[in-house]
Amino acid sequence: MYIPKHFDEPRIEVMQALIREYPLATLVTLSASGLNANHIPLHWLEEGDTAYGCLHGHIARSNPLWSDFDSQAEVLAVFQAENAYISPSWYANKPKTGKVVPTWNYAAVHVYGTLRVIDDPVWIRRQLQAMTDELEARFPEPWSVADAPADFTERLLTQIVGIEISVTRLQGKWKVSQNQPPENRNSVIEALRASGQSAMANLVADAAKP
Repeated sequence: MYIPKHFDEPRIEVMQALIREYPLATLVTLSASGLNANHIPLHWLEEGDTAYGCLHGHIARSNPLWSDFDSQAEVLAVFQAENAYISPSWYANKPKTGKVVPTWNYAAVHVYGTLRVIDDPVWIRRQLQAMTDELEARFPEPWSVADAPADFTERLLTQIVGIEISVTRLQGKWKVSQNQPPENRNSVIEALRASGQSAMANLVADAAKP
């Protein structure tokens, strides 16, 4: 991923926070017919064989991903937060020079690693419970895997396969107006909030903090 210095986000804890908030990844693997992309929620764990931990998830047994991937090739999981079109009219210095152009703001994390398939119902159940518990914790009345009938759950467990990605490296890119002067960043924040895009406004504001 091309990352100009002012858009680079190297902090592991910041990248991890994005993954936890936006866990739906685009997982890119190398199959017998070429590159393959699947959209899969993945759960970050600070454990495993590498310093960066690992990602856990599951896929349908009918998905050829688990049986058709090059185990020697690196895989890539792409996580993306909010994104927004930035209009030139939002820049405070537009009336002064007119030298402004449209752009797109976004924050993304690229996670590289090795993929392992885990066809173990005990592991898969544990993975389901861990991911569900984390995602449901934000609700006032969290749902639990144990809330579903046992026979229903057991049948579903036979229809999915677990996956684990041992993370070997990460890249974080926060393209959120850091290359603009303070007056433009402030006017972009105001315009984003006025257009109901508060999440991106917060990203721009956070990036402007020392």
